[in-house]
Amino acid sequence: MFSLIQLESFVAVAEELHFGAAAARLNMTQPPLSRQIQLLERELNAQLFLRSSRRVELTEAGQTLLPSARRILDMCRKTDLDVRRVATGDAGSIVIGYTAIAGQSGLPAILRLAREHMPGVSLVLREAVSTDQLDMLATGAIDVGLLRPIVSRSGLVTRPLLEDRLVVALPAGHELLTGRGVLLRELDGLPLMMYSSAEARYFHDLVTRLFDSAGAHANVTQFASQVPALLAFVAAGLGVSLVPASTMEWASPGVGFEELAGPAGLADLNHADLHIAWNEASMNRAVAKLLPLVLAGRGDGDGPDATGGDATGAGRDREAGPGTGAGPATGTRPGSGTG
Repeated sequence: MFSLIQLESFVAVAEELHFGAAAARLNMTQPPLSRQIQLLERELNAQLFLRSSRRVELTEAGQTLLPSARRILDMCRKTDLDVRRVATGDAGSIVIGYTAIAGQSGLPAILRLAREHMPGVSLVLREAVSTDQLDMLATGAIDVGLLRPIVSRSGLVTRPLLEDRLVVALPAGHELLTGRGVLLRELDGLPLMMYSSAEARYFHDLVTRLFDSAGAHANVTQFASQVPALLAFVAAGLGVSLVPASTMEWASPGVGFEELAGPAGLADLNHADLHIAWNEASMNRAVAKLLPLVLAGRGDGDGPDATGGDATGAGRDREAGPGTGAGPATGTRPGSGTG
């Protein structure tokens, strides 16, 4: 089988039609160049050049070989460049897992960072609930996950990405849509659209803790694993739900929102933050390049966060005594909260 140096030698002579000029182009002397051409002709059992004291010409066999030789050399150069770019993280692919809510807020910011700083890297997106993402990270099915921190997993690293809180989602026209916030005890007995304990454990446990903290009863009548499904139930008038504040930016007109008010300490419980996760054993250099960009950008001034604020503070006053409003839920601002 012929070698790359033989092809390089052949192409140089074929393009220069002069052994001396071809040797200079390849930074070698003429005898080694002639030797490479002879080896190639022997390998192919064909004469590639007609040589005289005055000129060098390609034979018909040489003319046939030239375009293929150029393609082979171009492919080798491209492959070399591609491998080097993948090794440095400038090329390759990253598979990103994300929840339905993260796809509306946290994910677009990451895609913009990748587009601006890593244009040679392709991104593959896979929507999945947080529990499934943990399994996919462990097996390598995804490289990065945008999820809620359900449990710690050996070998997986998670970092806070965006802050969020739960708000009350109510059917349009509901009597509790007053703009003053809703006490947890006001939801006592109302049909509650609840998160699945298996697929949406983080939110299921959070809602349960919030109700328990206020001594309220959660009258669960429907379960779903994703926030869009819960909002569909609410929009249909089947009940109420507690959803991340970030959903207010894209929810249907059939749903209204109120800040969640409750007893002292509610703000400490009411966190629905989004985390970014990855497998510490990952050898993907593109992931190693993306993560510092993402983590450096969290909370970098894109906008105020979506945690509590004055609304939950006012809600605590209202729980302690009547007459103090919690204020309307106004939606998370840019850079805050996902699902």
